[in-house]
Amino acid sequence: MDLKQRVFLVSGGGSGLGAATVRRLVAEGVRVVIADLDVERGEALAAELGEATAFHSTDVREEAAVGAAIGIAVERYGRLDGAVCCAGIGWAEKTVGRESVHALASFRRVIEVNLLGTFNVARLAAAQMARQDPLPTGERGVIVCTASIAAYDGQMGQVAYAASKGGVVGMTLPLARDLARHAIRVMTIAPGLFETPLLAGLPEEVRSSLGREVPFPSRLGHPDEFASLVAQIARNEMLNGSVIRLDGALRMPPK
Repeated sequence: MDLKQRVFLVSGGGSGLGAATVRRLVAEGVRVVIADLDVERGEALAAELGEATAFHSTDVREEAAVGAAIGIAVERYGRLDGAVCCAGIGWAEKTVGRESVHALASFRRVIEVNLLGTFNVARLAAAQMARQDPLPTGERGVIVCTASIAAYDGQMGQVAYAASKGGVVGMTLPLARDLARHAIRVMTIAPGLFETPLLAGLPEEVRSSLGREVPFPSRLGHPDEFASLVAQIARNEMLNGSVIRLDGALRMPPK
């Protein structure tokens, strides 16, 4: 896919990996709809990047909200060529603690945001792409989901988070197979430890210690490295139905 003049939706695009992806796509000539619950950050990023972007306050769990964000892409830019699912939440809670058992409500919320929200964006984006004329190469679009190495190496207290990201990994291939007849590709990135708002609140010595656990390069990943991979996936039409670990060969210990 030639990225110039293409149109993408980025959920969770107001901060972290999502914001880096928005910036990278715009730099590549893409028009982007930023879909995020954080209105302040989302609007600020759209204002900074100008006419190439639009913002819509979006809860990825809600069909109407995601549909409206896709509608903005079509109304303002004429079509939808890609969707990048970056919206997600973290959570830490042991299955059985010293004085408590894992709350079902917190497990459900993580699954709803990270897994159901990703599928909601993917299915509605794919429905729009399937209605459109194909690009000159025959492709109609690409969907990039965000998992985590926790899908494979979930640590103690990550049962909800690992389950949600494992679900994203597990649905990647069947999504790609479902959508192949519509010429829509599906890929997933499973990042390791990255410089995101989730880690930004930790003391510098803790962040440095986490970075040293990565075999090479021994540091936290930069959000633009994630964004760069999104762009590479969009360009390369043979990338389909797979999960790419972006983790510097890190394998997380039990705790």
